[in-house]
Amino acid sequence: MQRVDAPEILDSFSCPVHLAQAALTVLGRINRWFGGVTTTQKMVECAARVTGVNRLSLLEVASGLGEVPALVQRRLASRGITLDVTLLDRALSHLPRSSNGKTPAAERRRVVSDALALPFPDGAFDLVSCNLFAHHLNAHRLAEFVREGLRVSKRALLINDIVRHPLHLASVYASYPIMRNRIAWLDGLTSVRRAYLPEEIRSVISAASGSAIPMRIKISRHYLFRMGVIVWATPLAERTTDEEAIPASALPALPGYCRARERT
Repeated sequence: MQRVDAPEILDSFSCPVHLAQAALTVLGRINRWFGGVTTTQKMVECAARVTGVNRLSLLEVASGLGEVPALVQRRLASRGITLDVTLLDRALSHLPRSSNGKTPAAERRRVVSDALALPFPDGAFDLVSCNLFAHHLNAHRLAEFVREGLRVSKRALLINDIVRHPLHLASVYASYPIMRNRIAWLDGLTSVRRAYLPEEIRSVISAASGSAIPMRIKISRHYLFRMGVIVWATPLAERTTDEEAIPASALPALPGYCRARERT
């Protein structure tokens, strides 16, 4: 199945706010039910365990309503990991809105900006993360995002995305009774057609380095055609002792996702 790149409805600024929010709410449900939340959670747990840090700042790029990082934040709190989340999206209409007209603390940490030109200094966050965003970019723009994400992250770039497969496409065709939202359903079909395979995204990320030193990349497959990609910001051997490292006993058991041998 060849990759076919085409724009999605939610990529357009012309989608009315109420329709965009309704479609993003459906995507939140899909993430909860079909592996999106768990994939990001496993990657954050892996980053915490490998770096030895139990408090991490995370920038969620192309965040939409930000449901995935919010759920991961709550789940990890019970495991002794604190996640400080900032949401970024290029469309204000995609970001969460206040239900009472006020601006709670969580909403003050919203940023409207372009993912390819992040308005932050180098190393501003421990982790830069995205969910269902990478497939929106062609190979050239994906490489740009990888470089920009690594510039802003101190520890790792996390990419949570779907995998292109005929059975995946067939399952999305059959999913309208679950979605009950035409925009989310049509964009879902387009997303599967333009999604990357693990070996394709590894090739794009590796080429983005522009350095003779290969990037450290971990790719893992997850439930229902999901993949998680961790791109380490620096080789682990370069981690300094003043990075708030904590004893291994203070962190949750190393997930199986992290135990597999890393490949560059």
